Amino acid sequence: MTLPLVWIIIVNWNNVSDLRECIDSLNKMKYPNYKILVVDNGSSDESKNFLKEQDSISVILLESNEGFVGGNNIGIDYALKNFADFLLLLNNDTLVDPFFLQNLISEIEKDDSYGIAGPLICYESERNKIWSAGGKIDLSRGETSMIGIGRSVEEFSILSPYPVDFITGCAFLVKRSVIEKIGLLDSKFFAYYEETEFCFRAKKAGWEIIVVPSSRIWHKISPEVRASSKTVHYYMVRNRLLFIRLADLGFLTYIRALCEDFRTFVSWNIKPKWKDKRKLIPVHFQAIVDNFLNHWGKKSFE
Repeated sequence: MTLPLVWIIIVNWNNVSDLRECIDSLNKMKYPNYKILVVDNGSSDESKNFLKEQDSISVILLESNEGFVGGNNIGIDYALKNFADFLLLLNNDTLVDPFFLQNLISEIEKDDSYGIAGPLICYESERNKIWSAGGKIDLSRGETSMIGIGRSVEEFSILSPYPVDFITGCAFLVKRSVIEKIGLLDSKFFAYYEETEFCFRAKKAGWEIIVVPSSRIWHKISPEVRASSKTVHYYMVRNRLLFIRLADLGFLTYIRALCEDFRTFVSWNIKPKWKDKRKLIPVHFQAIVDNFLNHWGKKSFE
């Protein structure tokens, strides 16, 4: 039986070292029927030179940074035109287990209702500690959280595949038929919360979303660096409000989220224990204002 064709889409921006290691790990996979596409978001480092030397992968070189969403949507469109049965969105700062894709495909093929699947995602710096084992959505607040964060792999490795509310875009396997039915990632997000909204749409359309504990990757992520990033904070605040609106979670949920954002704004201003967060106050305020003004897409803080 012919195995389904999986197009692996990697969006890259100024990170040639991680990209090289990611591709090397993919080329050690046991699953035979895959193709790699790298969409470069206008990098100014050595990424373009490296990609021009690659004969075994497909490459799209963009002139500007179109974000996680824009780059992936361009890649998805390319893969669909080139006979993809499945599409795997994968961060460039990841390393994969050789059986990672084989195990994902094996499980998602068992049930026609399964539309999206993801692996256990562990910290690359602490390989036995989980960063994400799927995600939950608190619909009363429009807030997301990671399942299993900080817990050991052993706790989850004995589990069968299980349903979740969303899969993080770090490693996101989706059936072609899901995209054909519900469309692409929403470009208004640019980055963050786009996979949450996509999964919410997919579930409304009748698809199930699963995590496959036997599938595993490692993510080079630092929670401390991410928590202090102005860019990440801006998109997380603004796009949470956008998700609430697009998912039609209701006026009360929207007001509740705004109240939480206002409480955070006040606490960071007046409480000494939050003094390290004060550099994020202008960003926090700008995210809320842009939500009201319907200013979406890319925002620069350089």
